[in-house]
Amino acid sequence: MPLVVLPSWHLPKFLLRVEDLDHKGATIFFENIKPRDALKLAVEASYTWLYTPLTAPTHTKSITLVLRSFEGVAYTFGSHTDKEIHLSLDYIAGSASRVRDEILGVLVHEVVHCYQYNGKDTCPGGLVEGIADFVRLNAGYVPPHWRPVGGDRWDAGYDTTAYFLDWIEKRCGKGTIRKLNAYMKESKYDEKTFTIVAGGSIDKLWDLYCEHIEKRSEHGRQSR
Repeated sequence: MPLVVLPSWHLPKFLLRVEDLDHKGATIFFENIKPRDALKLAVEASYTWLYTPLTAPTHTKSITLVLRSFEGVAYTFGSHTDKEIHLSLDYIAGSASRVRDEILGVLVHEVVHCYQYNGKDTCPGGLVEGIADFVRLNAGYVPPHWRPVGGDRWDAGYDTTAYFLDWIEKRCGKGTIRKLNAYMKESKYDEKTFTIVAGGSIDKLWDLYCEHIEKRSEHGRQSR
C-alpha cells in the first residue's frame, strides 16, 4: 500500500507592529514571547481542532499582530485575506503573574476568528466566541478562573459555551466541533445542525450538560 503524504499546514505571513516600545506591556511581551512562534502555535491550534490538513482554509494570507495601549483585551478584524489582531499592552502589563500562558491563550482565541466559519455571518456571537475558547481550552491555555457552568443560556459565549462544546466533543467523539464548523462554511446557521452532528437538539443537549455539571458538583460536595 503506497504511503499517503498529507499536505503540511498552510501558514500565512506573520507581521508585527508595536506602537509604544516604552510601554511596560511591550517589555513584558518581548521578555516572554517569541512573536512568530506564538502566532504559528495559534494558527496550528485552529487547524488542529477545526480542520484537517486536507480541509484547512488557505484564504488568510497575512496576520498582523498589533501591540498598543487600549482598554480591554484584544480584538480581530480585517479582509478575507489579511487579518489584524490588536492586543492591549495595558492588559499584558496587568497579567504579569501568568503572562506567557495568558498571551498565548488570547492569541489562540483571536486567531480562531481568522479561520472559523460563521454561517455566512448568521452564527450567534456566543457560539462564535465559544468555538474560539473551545480551541483555547483544548490547546491548554486555560485561565485559573474558568469553570464549567450551566445556567439559562448555552450560547452565553466564551468559556461557558466552550466547556459545553467540549462536553459535546467528548460525548459524541473527537471531530464533532470540527464538523459543526464545517457545516457553517456554505450554509447559514441553523440549530438543527446540532442534531446532525451531535444527535440531539441544542436544548436537549444543554439540559443534559447542565445535569452533568450538577451531578459533578454534587459529587464534589459529597467527597469533601
